[in-house]
Parts: sequence; C-alpha cells; structure tokens
Amino acid sequence: MAASLRQVAVGAWRQPERHLLALQCATRYSRWCLITSRTLYTAEYDPNEKTFEKLLIANRGEIACRVIKTCKKMGIKTVAIHSDVDSTAVHVKMADEAVCVGPAPTSKSYLNMDAIMEAIKKTRAQAVHPGYGFLSENKEFARRLASEGVTFIGPDTHAIQAMGDKIESKLLAKNAKVNTIPGFDGVVKDADEAVRIAREIGYPVMIKASAGGGGKGMRIAWDDEETREGFRFSSQEAASSFGDDRLLIEKFIDNPRHIEIQVLADKHDNALWLNERECSIQRRNQKVVEEAPSTFLDPDTRRAMGEQAVALAKAVKYSSAGTVEFLVDTKKNFYFLEMNTRLQVEHPITECITGLDLVQEMIRVAKGYPLRHKQADIPINGWAVECRVYAEDPYKSFGLPSIGRLSQYQEPLHVSNVRVDSGIQEGSDISIYYDPMISKLITYGSDRAEALQRMEEALDNYVIRGVTHNIALLREVIIHPRFVQGDISTKFLPDVYPDGFKGHKLTDLEKRELLAIATSLYVAEQLRSQQFLGSPRISLAKLDLNNWELSVQLGDGTYSVTVSNNGSTFSVEVDGMKLNVTNEWNLASPLSSVTIDGTHRTIQCLSRDAAGNISIQFLGTVYKLRILTKLAAELSKYMPEKAVEDTTSILRSPMPGAVVAVSVKPGDLVLAARMPTSHRERTSWEGNETKMD
Repeated sequence: MAASLRQVAVGAWRQPERHLLALQCATRYSRWCLITSRTLYTAEYDPNEKTFEKLLIANRGEIACRVIKTCKKMGIKTVAIHSDVDSTAVHVKMADEAVCVGPAPTSKSYLNMDAIMEAIKKTRAQAVHPGYGFLSENKEFARRLASEGVTFIGPDTHAIQAMGDKIESKLLAKNAKVNTIPGFDGVVKDADEAVRIAREIGYPVMIKASAGGGGKGMRIAWDDEETREGFRFSSQEAASSFGDDRLLIEKFIDNPRHIEIQVLADKHDNALWLNERECSIQRRNQKVVEEAPSTFLDPDTRRAMGEQAVALAKAVKYSSAGTVEFLVDTKKNFYFLEMNTRLQVEHPITECITGLDLVQEMIRVAKGYPLRHKQADIPINGWAVECRVYAEDPYKSFGLPSIGRLSQYQEPLHVSNVRVDSGIQEGSDISIYYDPMISKLITYGSDRAEALQRMEEALDNYVIRGVTHNIALLREVIIHPRFVQGDISTKFLPDVYPDGFKGHKLTDLEKRELLAIATSLYVAEQLRSQQFLGSPRISLAKLDLNNWELSVQLGDGTYSVTVSNNGSTFSVEVDGMKLNVTNEWNLASPLSSVTIDGTHRTIQCLSRDAAGNISIQFLGTVYKLRILTKLAAELSKYMPEKAVEDTTSILRSPMPGAVVAVSVKPGDLVLAARMPTSHRERTSWEGNETKMD
C-alpha cells in the first residue's frame, strides 16, 4: 500500500494535473500528495473516519502551520494560540480561530498553562496538539487536559514522565533489554560527587540535565576541573530551561553517530518502527542537517535498532509518534540516548521515504483508531535530506542568533521535489523571544545523490533578505567530500572546520567565474543606465559601450578584467582566460540564472551601489567586490582612506539578547579577567583596571 502511495506522489510531482484528476476520481479513499507551498508527502485519508471537530495547537511557527495543514485535509477546524507579538504570524492567519495567551516571553504565553486552558474552554476545542518544544513533553499539561476531558495528541502522562526523565528512562531501557551507555543511574548531588563519579566511569564523560532535551544542559568534561565547571553550568541551564536542575553523568562516546528511530504506536498494543534518521551533523548538540535513511546502517543493524525502539515503546505502553535516539559507534554498536515523546523536528524526512503523514497518524491514534499498517508495509522509498535554515551567523560558533525583519523572502518551491516547512513570510520578524529557525528545507530523490543535488539547487535558489542566515554553512556541509562519502559523526563540524567556519573557499576557476559574473552584472547595469524610455541617452562624452576595461577588488586581491558585450552574452577576459557569460540580465530579480561556458550557476545580487560596491551570493557564500573602470581605479588612489573605528571603549555582544543583570555600578573598578558565557565561550582581556563612569 505504501509503495503505491509513493508512486502516486512521484506522478503528482511531475504531472500535477493528473494528481488533481486522481483526487476527483477517488472513491473510498482520498489519496493526498500535499504539494502546497510548504509540504511534500503522501498519505491516504478516509473522509468517513471521524476524529475531532476542533483542535487547538499549543505552539507557534512552522510546526503550528504543519499541524494546521493536516487538520484542514482531515476536515478539522483549528485554533491557534499566540503571544501579542505573534498576532500577525502565519499560523494565526492559517487557523480558523486564534486566541492571544499573553505577552512575548514564553513563560507568559506559550508556557502559560492557565491561559492556554482558558483558550481551550473559550473555543471548545476537543483536542490539543502540542507540536514540539514548549509544553509538548510536560506531563502536568497532559494531566490537566485529561482532567478537563480534552484529548492530548500524544502519549499518556505515564509515558511522558517515564521517558522525560533521563534517569528513569535509562533504567526502563535496561529492563526492556535496550542497549544503554555506561554511567551513573542516580541523581548527582553536587560538584564533588560529580568528580568522584566521573573518575569511576572514566573520562571523558557527558554531564546532562535529567529533564533536558534539545542540547540544553549538556556539557562534555575531560578532567576534574571541567567536571566541576560543567556541573555548575549544566545545573544552571537545566534549572532555567526546564525548571529542574537534576543532572546525570554517563560515559561520553567519542566520535559517534547520532541515529534515531521513528516509532508509531496505538492504544491497541500495536507498534511500528518507521526506519531511521541520520542526525549526526550538529553544533552545540543541536541538529543542523538530517537525512533518511542513514548511509551507515545495514539491514540487520537497522532491524535491531528498530526492534529495541519498539520494545521500549511497548514497555511504557506508548501510544503516538515518538523518537528513540541512539549513539552509534564506528563498529555499529548502538546505545540508547533518550526518547522524545513528541513529534520530532525532523519528521518530514521520514514522511518522504515512507509516505505516511505522521500528524494524521497521531490524531488517529489519539482518537483511538488502530494503526492501519503492519511492519512489513513500511518501506524505504528513495532518500530525503533536511537542512534547518536559521537566522544565524554561521561564522560565529557555527551559528549565533540573528534578528531582523524579512525584507524579502522567496522559498525555492520552483525546484522539483522540494518541501519547505516554515511559519514565516515576507515581512515577518525574527525576534529575540523565540527560536531563530526560518524553515526546514527538505529535498527528496530516488537516491542520495539526487536528494543532495536537489538540496544544493534549493539552497542556491532560496532568497532570504533582512537577516543573517546559515545557508552558506548548510551548502558547504552537503557538498563536502566527507559528507558526500557518508564519513560523518557528531564531531563533523569541529573536525572539518577546526578554526571555525570561513565560508566557501574559491578555486581558481570559481574565482574567475565570480569575477566574470560580477563584471558582466556591472556592465549590464551600466548599459541599462544609458537607456531612457528604451532609447539610448545622448552622452556628453564619447563612450565605447562594447568594450570595458575594469579593475575589480575581491578580498585582498585586485584583478584587471576586460568585458565586451554581444547582446545578452558577455565575453570576459580574466587573467588571460576568456569566459562567455550568458543571462537574461533581469536586474530587478533577486535570482539570476547564469551560464558560463556551459556551466549553470544561480547567483543572488544582494546589493550594489554607485561607488561600484557589489555583494553577490555565489555557491552559497556572500562575496563583496568593488568594480571600477580603469580610470576610476587610478583616481581612487588619491582618495583619503576612511579612519578605522576605535572600539577599545566599546563592549559588543556577539549576538542579540536581553540584559538580565549588570554587576557593576558607576565608580566601581573593573579588572580585566576571563569571562565565561552561557555558550561556554571565553574571552581573555588584557589591560589595566578600568573605572566605571
């Protein structure tokens, strides 16, 4: 059945008119391939199968939009909740109803149980989907819903509590015969005990929050000093993030892969494993690029991991979609890490290779329906890759948050086999209050090579203006030889970029291509400026508009470039090498499709000014150039240089945020010292005592 669904989907991508006809002609089942603005998966839907009349989504952003789409397909009315700053958000516009639950801080809105419960009563919602994050794994929220007769789209409170506590979940996993990481199974009381336990286990060790997730409250310690420091930072972060400062310590598996198994279980003792997701590309223990299936697993290891994941789900009487995460070493030994009792961020890649709509399955299970599939029905059809597109600066610790307004936004949906899960639009604000994710970009192919090729094309065609984003990093990861070969681990980013991410390093040919594109763009603009109402302007000076001698500054180098034009094709000579550049030269378009001697490139001109400065996004990375005529370049040598800003008296934050405390007052003496931050970064200052004015 699932295989036939995939065939319907592939046909729909290529021939949407046939897909519409199939929808019109469907009898008992409606076969859906949601090729809307942001989805790509298949699922069968029985319109006679009744579930809920109205469902409230206790979340925001892309996951709220994702749930709403499936609800619309199933004929379920939706209620969105929002903070006051989210009143015009996309998920609010998509829902049938919307209720404000408080001001911007999450503790006063999306984590405000009282306000959300009041919204449920006000709208008479019969069920609540929590999405991921916020209250999705909060057993008290699930209990309160049950007490009001409202269905929680997720597992019951027992499973949430058992799997949400890392200490209890590890003990349950052991009892269910699931492989676990060696470590201390109790709660670590203080730093001294942490050091004692770490010595007994043997360094390195992982210190992590018992109630944690998403990489928060986690530290790796290689010696006693780092254990003490890690205990302090992890307990503080755990308390602020989860309201629970309990910690556990276990052996750190060096250079592992992070591979997780998607499970789906109902209330009738049926449980399935829906194959794996490879999630090893991470920064600060948070995933960046995921794919399904994994290049590393063989059928026997996959089956063993899947069966252990199902055994754990059955041990806690799990009923919903959930994810069991494992660490896998180089010898394919795998160890239980944790179970997420919610819909996972990266669930779309599982939907792509299985044809299942996991949100729909969660709703069906919550209503009490049994699963419609057997384990033998679950396929691996093709390959899917997901990139998490963030408003982050990848040149700072592989991604520190950026804020701003999306002045221009265009998703690459014209590229085939692309799905974009987002909750923003042009004009949306990326604020300090919430996660800076812009979207999840998913591509699908018949094999891994095709999926990666689609991803490369999609990243090049993704237009995001107004905020700094991480597309440069994402593109470099997916084209890196180690990644292409499948030679990855959770240490991929620090191993490949030990000095931090620096952007794409141009080869000599790529540099010539960039110079040729930039100068062709410059000449095209100059030629356009010579036109007035479609006719040439009358110039006071005699100009040769067919031949241009230019000087281009790129990085630390200056290059002499000669450009001659013939219609839409420019002949460019760079370093004695001639290149032919062809384009329609629509200077108003955010995207330009350029052909250079038969090689296709998609570039974005981000900015250009009358002084010859131009910024171009080329191969994912933004390059700044300055293009001048030969005469202007000669004269520019006589221009005074702009003085460098004196920043010795300025303290700049590496990322946006709120000032929560100021530990000095006017008149205090401040001595230069080491200053650790919550991201465990350190800055060494050297100098004399400074008096605060």
